[in-house]
Amino acid sequence: MKDNRIYPFSAIVGQETMKLALILNAVNPKIGGVLISGEKGTAKSTAVRALAELLPDIEVVAGCRFFCDPTISGKLCPDCHEKLDTEGRLTTSRMKMKVVDLPINATEDRVIGTLDLEHAIKKGEKRFEPGILAEANRGILYVDEVNLLDDHIVDVLLDSAAMGINTVEREGISYTHPAEFILVGTMNPEEGELRPQLLDRFGLCVNITGVSDPAKRVEIVMSRAHFEEDPVGMAKKWKPKDQELAEKIIQAKAILPQVSISKDLLLKIVNISIALDVNGHRSDLIMMKASKTIAGFYGRKEVQAQDINDSLEIALAHRMRRQPFEEMVIDPGRITELVRQKIGD
Repeated sequence: MKDNRIYPFSAIVGQETMKLALILNAVNPKIGGVLISGEKGTAKSTAVRALAELLPDIEVVAGCRFFCDPTISGKLCPDCHEKLDTEGRLTTSRMKMKVVDLPINATEDRVIGTLDLEHAIKKGEKRFEPGILAEANRGILYVDEVNLLDDHIVDVLLDSAAMGINTVEREGISYTHPAEFILVGTMNPEEGELRPQLLDRFGLCVNITGVSDPAKRVEIVMSRAHFEEDPVGMAKKWKPKDQELAEKIIQAKAILPQVSISKDLLLKIVNISIALDVNGHRSDLIMMKASKTIAGFYGRKEVQAQDINDSLEIALAHRMRRQPFEEMVIDPGRITELVRQKIGD
């Protein structure tokens, strides 16, 4: 059921790059999340919650603390594995995808969960108290002001996002559970930067600013006023557009495994990374994943050159070498010229 307290995704004015980056992660969580860098009041949290609202319900194991997917036995938590072994079946239910907020002052134990060592020693049983990573499994983990978090906590988040699991180990006792989520981090660069090593591990990055066009700013004000005065009417007005987008995302997820990319276009991706002097190979992998996801989103089973162009800024802006305080912005025309100068057509 539609939550009328949440602003419709399709009603967000402007910020097309941010919306695309969020949609791509919804279609293909293996892209590795998105970092949204920019000033406050630019619809960052609004867009994240709106996206979760329009995504389809997920099937979960009833009563599972980790919201396990009953259709994939290899990704079940220890509790669900035991239940399946003893009872031979799992009872299921459906739920909305969750948006879980990570508090800025969260401790490591609050994030990853805790093991009761005394109970394990006395009873010989593992007792695990789930943390935020467990709560976010198969949902969206929203981290506001990620640049103000302790680097170690950011490392833990990125490790779980990349591996899809969370392992807690204390005094030789360990517990592992699924932790697959779409990681969305936001930051205001005026309050401090993330280390380049951490920046690089976010799949996509978007640099956003407030809308400067007067007509669009008027549209934003009128739209927000309509939502505050009549959220039911606002939801009704935008329901067809949101449903259309939701169906497009579902279709893209179905098409994605069949999307292919030619060797020539892979060479184009690699040449761009070389021309821009981007270290490592993560940029190549992310551009390939993003390009294939864009193709799938538009209903195509083969990547086109334009799909790569559409992924350039969000895949590379945070990976290019920059001077201190230089904005993470890419000029596609400059990239084309650099590639021609260093590699050739």
